[in-house]
Amino acid sequence: MAKKVLVTGADGFIGSHLTEMLLEKGYSVKAFTFYNSFNNWGWLDTLPEKKLSEINIFSGDIRDPNGVREAMRGIDMVFHLAALIAIPFSYHSPDSYVDTNIKGTLNVLQAARELETEKIMITSTSEVYGTAQYVPIDEKHPFQGQSPYSATKIGADRLAESFYRSFRLPAAIVRPFNTYGPRQSARAVIPTIITQLLAGKTKIKLGMLTPTRDFNYVKDTAEGFVAIAESDKTVGEEINIASQREISIGDLASEIIKQINPNAELVCDEQRIRPEKSEVNRLLGSNEKIQKLTNWKPRYSLEQGLGETIEWVRQNMKCYKPDIYNV
Repeated sequence: MAKKVLVTGADGFIGSHLTEMLLEKGYSVKAFTFYNSFNNWGWLDTLPEKKLSEINIFSGDIRDPNGVREAMRGIDMVFHLAALIAIPFSYHSPDSYVDTNIKGTLNVLQAARELETEKIMITSTSEVYGTAQYVPIDEKHPFQGQSPYSATKIGADRLAESFYRSFRLPAAIVRPFNTYGPRQSARAVIPTIITQLLAGKTKIKLGMLTPTRDFNYVKDTAEGFVAIAESDKTVGEEINIASQREISIGDLASEIIKQINPNAELVCDEQRIRPEKSEVNRLLGSNEKIQKLTNWKPRYSLEQGLGETIEWVRQNMKCYKPDIYNV
């Protein structure tokens, strides 16, 4: 019998791709989406009708322990991705990040303990490391809360660790580095560059160009989640999903410009610059641990992933507002 899995945040960017992948791999999938009166299921609404009909949709609020517990009844494994993620928004609305990212994760952990869920994957982020103190960043790297967002994700990770150590809860902490691809919102750097270029702009507005990032194509990230879930060696572990390659924002922008409009140029937009001590200047992750514990390896080069992303955005420009700065 197919394992029953729940994906929280299934209506979001990574969550929708993971939901699709789990369905394709033969899992029985329940998708936890954010309740709203429009009955909007986020990116899941864009899936083919046949595929969508095979998904059990549960609309709720991750901040509500009763709804979370109800969604998790009868579930074998939980992929917990529901979170607030935009760093600039966390500067002025940190309370909502505490409620969603920390309390929401606590709700999942408490329900999993009560219901004796077989395995729980808690989604972390490379932002918990802050600016690299050494590279490649492995899972023993110190944590640095350089934004309210990263601080709440550190808190959620430590809660998950405490439930594993205190109650033997079968949790794994999944830590993707910078994921990109189709369906990503324009608050992230890659769709920000692509949408400005496809809108015909020749002066591309960005913040700092010198920070480096370790980019993962979303299908590789989703494969990492599944590999961690399916391995019997990952319970109680914190595991990076990283390409172990880095590129500066400036060089990344130049590559995208080359693919779309070589005549465009970069300009600095002050409102896009993070506070000095909050900017993460370097991210380069180690993927040694995930390759040791699972059979995962990244399959997409940055050039391949960017090509697929550009084509998808080209077909879906109506989903974006390239004239404004999206936080």
